[in-house]
Amino acid sequence: MTLDTASEQQTQPLPHWESAPEDLPAAVREIKAALRNRIEASGRTVAEVFGVVEQRVAERVAEIKADRERSETVWPVIEYADIADGTVTAEALDKLRRRGCLVVRGHFDHQRARDWDADIVDYVEKNEFFENYRGPGDDFFGSVGSKPEIYPIYWSKAQMEARQSDRMATVQAFLNSQWQHESDGVQWFDPNRDSLYPDRIRRRPPGADSGGLGAHSDPGTLDLWMTEGYQRAFRHLFDGTVEDYDPWDAAHRTSGPQYPGTTMCSAFRTFQGWTALSDMDHDQGVLHTIPIPEAMAYLMLRPLLDDVPEDDMCGVTTNQVFPASEKWHSILIEAMSCIPDVKAGDSVWWHADMIHSVAPVTDQKGWGNVMYIPAAPWCPRNEEYAKNVRDAFLTGSSPTDFPEEHYEREWVDRFREDQLNQTGRRGLGLD
Repeated sequence: MTLDTASEQQTQPLPHWESAPEDLPAAVREIKAALRNRIEASGRTVAEVFGVVEQRVAERVAEIKADRERSETVWPVIEYADIADGTVTAEALDKLRRRGCLVVRGHFDHQRARDWDADIVDYVEKNEFFENYRGPGDDFFGSVGSKPEIYPIYWSKAQMEARQSDRMATVQAFLNSQWQHESDGVQWFDPNRDSLYPDRIRRRPPGADSGGLGAHSDPGTLDLWMTEGYQRAFRHLFDGTVEDYDPWDAAHRTSGPQYPGTTMCSAFRTFQGWTALSDMDHDQGVLHTIPIPEAMAYLMLRPLLDDVPEDDMCGVTTNQVFPASEKWHSILIEAMSCIPDVKAGDSVWWHADMIHSVAPVTDQKGWGNVMYIPAAPWCPRNEEYAKNVRDAFLTGSSPTDFPEEHYEREWVDRFREDQLNQTGRRGLGLD
């Protein structure tokens, strides 16, 4: 390859599809060839670039294994009081950024969380949810064997009180601040304003058997390689500057689009999260993650190696979750780590790109109850989705990211607009 040819390939736009291509195998072959050419035009081979990422990941895996051998907690744990008081130690912050996940102890008062759990039960029973439940609305959570385990409920008083609370806003702002949210004269998101992304509830009773969820990541699917915005977001992986890749850089992450599907998330989340409504032990079908933020670079580059079929992205396709597997990602799977024991009122958070799973459980001991509340800061992408969220909130409908079940439209005691505080109104774009 001549220098002129290499320079041309470095500056030529990559092929991109802003909506899902009709011929997926052909598009996969085309984008893989273009990405390989882009990398090689930098003077490095795909194998060399992947080797850089693999080495970074291997170092993190070794750290995690060493922590386990010393019986140390893999997951960072920080007290809510330290976040609120600004007294989180430098050591704790470093661990949070290295691991990309966090348990916030005492995020809410233990009894407050238990009361919210009881309020949810009262809300669904009063509105005869169980008598009218039609079964899982999507294939993904249907796999856990829910009867139901995942409640398609969004607008209960408990959920909305937690979403718009000062304590939630404090933690979300702290987590958002771990990201680089401003660069090149652009503020990619406002770290101090959340968009109140509505999600569901999980209630798993004692004695339950659950199939769990396999290892996967949620930021997108083929759009991560095939849309222009994401190509810019992951530019360092493909232009020969892989050492500069930063999983905490929000540049070009907050505009979209994302290919539609039953598992998509229209919002940009810095962290996914849930708030515990019951006490849960670490061996009772709980969340596991691969606590390595850099693993996203591994996932993105792995399909470009020679052992992967030309029309395959290591199993990633549209309208399904982004899988992680022993076949393609064995070194990552070695680092899979469960959360520590949590109490009602604690919250659990993991970087939006992070590979995670839910362990299966047989004859569960105690309740396993959570409400899913992420950190989804205000940005162009989230402002656009907020329009749909407002309509769903005002009508009691299921938000558009979720199956069209709409159980709550006629329910009594649904959270109403006059109950919103300033944080809630700003999060829905009403102020």
